[in-house]
Parts: sequence; C-alpha cells; structure tokens
Amino acid sequence: MRPDTPADHTTEAERLLRTAAQYPEDQEPLVLQAAAHLELAGDRARASTLYDDLLAAPESTVENPHLVKALKAANLWEYGHEAEARAIIEGIRAAGPLDAAPWQVAAETLEAHDELESAHDFFSTALTLLLAPGEEVPYATQSLLTGRHRVRRLMGLDHDTWDELAGALHTAPVPLDELHDPKRLWSLGSSDPVELKAEITRLRAELGTYRTALSRPFPVAVLHWPENELRELLTAYPDLADEYVDRATHLSRLEESLRDLHATGTPNLGIVTGTVPSYEASPADGHLLPQYATTLAARGRATPWPPSRTAACWCGSGEAYGGCHGG
Repeated sequence: MRPDTPADHTTEAERLLRTAAQYPEDQEPLVLQAAAHLELAGDRARASTLYDDLLAAPESTVENPHLVKALKAANLWEYGHEAEARAIIEGIRAAGPLDAAPWQVAAETLEAHDELESAHDFFSTALTLLLAPGEEVPYATQSLLTGRHRVRRLMGLDHDTWDELAGALHTAPVPLDELHDPKRLWSLGSSDPVELKAEITRLRAELGTYRTALSRPFPVAVLHWPENELRELLTAYPDLADEYVDRATHLSRLEESLRDLHATGTPNLGIVTGTVPSYEASPADGHLLPQYATTLAARGRATPWPPSRTAACWCGSGEAYGGCHGG
C-alpha cells in the first residue's frame, strides 16, 4: 500500500534512509526519495537537512548536484525561504546543467508560485541548451516541452514550433491544448452536465498520463560495463566471455540494443553501469544479467538514453554523443 498519512510518509522515509545506509553506492537516489516523503509528511526542515547532507558530500560522490539543489529550492520556497530558493534557482541557470531534471524542477517551482514569465524563460533556456534542431526529443526532455506549453497557455501566448512539437509528442486521448486550457477551472464550478462530463474526461486523461509515468519508476535498462570493470568481470567470470567478447563489441551491442528497443516503440530507455562487487548473478548464467540491470535501475542508477547529441557519450569516452556512439 502506498503511503497516505504523514505518519506513513515518515515511516517510508525512515525505511529508505536505512536502505541507503545499507547500500552506500545507492545513497543519493534513496535519500532523495526519503526527502520527498518527508516533504509529504510536512517535515520540510528535515527534508532540507537531507538535501544539505547530500550537497556537503565530496563532489565525486554526488552524481546529480543540480537536481539536489533544485529539489532543495522547491522545498525551501514552500516553507518561507523564498529568497534562498530564488538564489539557488539562479545558480542552476548560471551552471547550465546538461540534464533535464533540474531545469524542470526549477521551472515548475517558479510556475507553482505564479512566476510565469520566469518559468517560461527557464523552460525555454533549458530546451535551447538540451535540444538540437532536428534531433529526436529524448524521453527526459519531453516533459520540458510539455511544461513550457502549459505555461504559454496560461500566459495566453500563440503557438510556436516547440508548442507544436509538444502537441505531436502528446499521446493522451485529450489534446494538449485542451488539457492546458486556462478556462478549465471555470468548468469545475459549472452546473452544466456537458461541461462537467468534458472535464471528467480531461481529468481521466491526465490521470492516465500520470499513472503511465508512475508505472515506469525506472527505465527499461541496458547494462554497461566500464573498461576496467569489464576486464575484471571477464577475468573473474570467464564464462561471460561469450556474452561480452571484448570492450568494443560490448559497446556496439549496447547501442544496437537500445536502438532496436527504441525502434519497437519502447519508451523511457536507460543505461545502468555495472560493478563487479555488486554483481550477484551466477557467472554460469548470463540470463541473470538483465535481472541485475533491472535491480540497478530500480535503485535509481539508470541514465536516460539517448542523451542529446551535444551531451557526453554514455560510454565514458569524453566525446559528445553525436560524434561517438550517436553518430
């Protein structure tokens, strides 16, 4: 059963923190989940402490510092620390992170507090940075298009190219324009059965979208072994040589698998990085490797695929994805 009361959320936060202590390599995603539950429990001060603890850790141990900062800013604003929240959000803009999540959290924080022009600017800045003209929109970036469309409808702005793209990517039965219609609030107080029925249909469509997102708490993940880890893996478990052959073959097969999954319409794809110490599958049974990948993804270890063409390639080469495996 999902947590419902503040006490339930506090209990779940404590469980997640115990798990984080048990699996230090997965500390960041687990602590972020715990902080979210504390916010829902109304314990925002303690949630901020968790964010601060993560940010105080050595940089090498924090994988998504800008996301942590964005979540901290959203939380701070909710309990009276607006000035500090604004300063953090401006810091995120100045840093220009190359992943969508911190931009989205910051923009939606501004939107929630009726800072529509600032929210619109944040969404637009993020898309300019993350979305190259003509490239396929990564799964993680689609929510930026949707959020920007929503804000522009609230501002009464005409459609532009990105709004049209957001509408094209929208899969719910009710069009995006209708879902984001600012006049929808009026229908909630209407006594007209036709208007009320139309609003129920729209709410069901929104709920379906949210349920779809919740049913995919982690991506369909493919397992990647860095060079040193792969060498150690094949030395310790030579029976896996048929599965991986060598580094170059492993990388090309990984990218090929992701492209094949994408071609079949599989959404929310990701890559998880394996380490020999955490590998628990039998070395004689390569069929357990997907289970290991799923376990890592469930712990929040997945990186969305594909990255933008200008982002660093997932393989760790240091080159842009477009000039490496995305070429």
